[in-house]
Amino acid sequence: MGGAWWWIHARSAREILENFAWVEVVTDPETVAWREVDELEDVDIDAPHMPPELDGLRAKRDAQRGRPGFGALADKGVVYLRRPWDGEDDVDPAVYLMEIGSDGRRTRQVELAEDGSAVRSGPDGWPFNPPVVDLFDPESAAQEISRDEFEEAWARARPA
Repeated sequence: MGGAWWWIHARSAREILENFAWVEVVTDPETVAWREVDELEDVDIDAPHMPPELDGLRAKRDAQRGRPGFGALADKGVVYLRRPWDGEDDVDPAVYLMEIGSDGRRTRQVELAEDGSAVRSGPDGWPFNPPVVDLFDPESAAQEISRDEFEEAWARARPA
């Protein structure tokens, strides 16, 4: 859906994720080949100066680093989160229970409305499924729920 792209030279994909907030490391050969035709800026992770957008993402990650919960979800294969939505963007207020894969993308979701109704959905019902969770962000760790809580809500919810 867009975004900024760089070739970041690092010792590992994890090092990139640990040092820059809200980035996705792309390793899919088809996507990499598609981007190789573009003139992307090469960046070394140890360089003192970064492109402005990337520098801002590094500053955000640096601010998160010492907080409780930093990186707590990064090594889990699947995580379950409870996220409130306050009704912005003309969407009614609700609570979203989400099953999140190791890439930060939703795999399943339950929307709990204020009236008590619950609707479940999955990737087949979403036109786009970009990463929605930065697994190193300490705020995401504070939203973690158990798999049992998610599964109970999933079983009660009606299909979208």
